Amino acid sequence: MLRIWGRRNSVNVQKVMWAAGELGVPHERIDAGGPFRGLDTAEFLALNPNGRVPVIDDDGTVVWESHAIVRYLATKYGTEPFMPADPGRRAQSDMWTDWTLADLQPAFTGGVFWNFYRMPEAQRNWTLIRQGIARSAILFRLLDQHLEGRAFITGDALTFGDIPAGAQLYRYFELEIDRPSLPNVEAWYARLKEREAYRTHVMVAFDDLYGRLTF
Repeated sequence: MLRIWGRRNSVNVQKVMWAAGELGVPHERIDAGGPFRGLDTAEFLALNPNGRVPVIDDDGTVVWESHAIVRYLATKYGTEPFMPADPGRRAQSDMWTDWTLADLQPAFTGGVFWNFYRMPEAQRNWTLIRQGIARSAILFRLLDQHLEGRAFITGDALTFGDIPAGAQLYRYFELEIDRPSLPNVEAWYARLKEREAYRTHVMVAFDDLYGRLTF
């Protein structure tokens, strides 16, 4: 059985859980990191020498890094449309997956979520927060333009390329921050919220079981 190490309120773990849910892969999630600790044990470091979650063990195949795991699950368990057979559509999914890692997640999760939500009010660096909000707005407007005429990242159906950026949306729209008008992103978000796997694994309260400073 697929085993997944990580806590429910980690956005990177949520990507993996969402993908497994969409694919209907039987799995076991093991609490690790944050208040559960355990990332510096010899057993865990044998799985991931970086000491981070998520990590999976799929009947002896160990993979770490959330986007690598999503691609692995899509390749092993996915079919059309989640795992596009056409190289061009697959490249589009890869492109937006890498864009999230390189651009969107550093701006929003690193620049806004960590500095605003995860930081006590007295310790917030508002210069960094405003910069993160402004950069996130630019990137979400870019994504909004891309989604014009598309239901999902690559077209009419969900692919693995929707997972990384889509996992950011619950936090982006729930935080009390300024956001630009994003009609296409909002429509995409509404479609994602109709999916059971998204509601179960991504729409998780920020403080669910853990507390504000244990992300």
